[in-house]
Amino acid sequence: MSPPSERRDPYATFRPVRGAWVARLSAVASVVVFGMVAIFSPMPLGSDPALMVLNRVAVALIGVVMAAFLWRYARIRAVPGPRGLRVVNLFSTTEVEWAQVLRVGFSGGASWAVLELTDTDELAVMAIQRADGEHARREASRLAALVEHHHRTGGGGDAG
Repeated sequence: MSPPSERRDPYATFRPVRGAWVARLSAVASVVVFGMVAIFSPMPLGSDPALMVLNRVAVALIGVVMAAFLWRYARIRAVPGPRGLRVVNLFSTTEVEWAQVLRVGFSGGASWAVLELTDTDELAVMAIQRADGEHARREASRLAALVEHHHRTGGGGDAG
């Protein structure tokens, strides 16, 4: 019997494991730590009260901005479908059709999987991260199998 990860839906969303957990925990820690610093940091005697409030708000906002960035990192994914792949990376979202993808792999020392496209461009798939070890290799293989399947069946339409 095959492991559960091999029996799952081939169109299941690709998501990082370790990186996402680290980002989520760091986001929460950022809000807590910067919030505590904003609330409990001592201010010099005789400081302007309005300036003290502004400083505290600025420190808290730094924590919130860091948390938002980290939470965005935790939300990266790649969503396969019958027609193609939607890659949601840190700063961009790209949709490619299966026919546009030539190869899937970890090129050089890349931290995540890379798609080689027919227009000679490369697209990082941050959702499949080398740091996830064997899970990343299985997910890259699953993505490569989807590409191969759609190339054999004409590149789009219904999977079958």
